[in-house]
Amino acid sequence: QVQLVESGGGLVQAGGSLRLSCAASGPTFSYRVMGWFRQSQGKEREFVAAISWSGGYTYYGGSVKGRFTISRDNAKSTVYLQMNSLKPEDTAVYYCATGRASWPSGTEDSYDYWGQGTQVTVSS
Repeated sequence: QVQLVESGGGLVQAGGSLRLSCAASGPTFSYRVMGWFRQSQGKEREFVAAISWSGGYTYYGGSVKGRFTISRDNAKSTVYLQMNSLKPEDTAVYYCATGRASWPSGTEDSYDYWGQGTQVTVSS
């Protein structure tokens, strides 16, 4: 069983930055792909970023590429999402997820455990 707890969300002005964290419990964190997804009100959940178990491979959704950076610290069982140049359209609940895929994946079916989410609100 893996449990994920996100933190770091909040209110920020457009152009600002936030760093989300996702702390994982369980013995297999180091061998799992980690991902971030987001869901805006009234919209389907959207892929944001994913990272391989080693941290050597990353994959980003088109709307965040060049602005967001995913990273992980296996010693701390934590994955991060550094979000820069935030826009009002980045406003959403951000979810952390983990799965056993061989490579970072942008599809929800690749992930078997999810966190509860953290709210990010970007004001214009």
